[in-house]
Amino acid sequence: MSEDVKALDHLREVMDRLRSPGGCPWDGEQSHSSLLTYLLEESYEFIDAVERDDRDAMVEELGDILLQVFFHSRIGQERSDRPFDVDEVANQVAAKLISRHPHVFGDIKVSSSGEVLANWERIKNEEKKRTDIFDGVPLGQPALSLAAKVLLRAKKNDRELPQSGQEIRDSKTLDQDQFGEALLQLISLGVLRGLDPEDALRTATKRYMDSLDRRI
Repeated sequence: MSEDVKALDHLREVMDRLRSPGGCPWDGEQSHSSLLTYLLEESYEFIDAVERDDRDAMVEELGDILLQVFFHSRIGQERSDRPFDVDEVANQVAAKLISRHPHVFGDIKVSSSGEVLANWERIKNEEKKRTDIFDGVPLGQPALSLAAKVLLRAKKNDRELPQSGQEIRDSKTLDQDQFGEALLQLISLGVLRGLDPEDALRTATKRYMDSLDRRI
């Protein structure tokens, strides 16, 4: 057994101990729903570590994300209906990677990353038997990432994206609908050019923060 496998088994054992009778009261009380906020927090903290190129922070935050995977999988073992564990989670994602990379694990030939993405989307649609191009888009996600996901899905499926309309010059007449349409058109422009709206806005916001005298 490799050291990496031993490390993952050790994490599984630690999680089992925390979740089992006689373990940690707090860990024992948690559910999938109660842990969601931590999954989001750890993801954002990893993003921050990547943007700072902080190697040690990346290792720490990835560990926290890995903990969430093992935690949710351990809770999944306790289901009365169709329980699951971390082995099923890992095997399923490995099978998914193999099926969606036929140019690596099969005999499909590709010449660009664009073809890879097109194959991925086609195989995914077939596997999930999708009948709607927006099937599987989580509507509860933040509005900016929702818009970007919807527009990217539309682009992948050769649908027309919103075009830039008239420039809004008079802010006094701007209403909620006009503002929303303007934002959607701007995000559409980024998607068309292969830009990440979430990353672009986060970077611009941080740049704005750094430009100010922030002393109170």
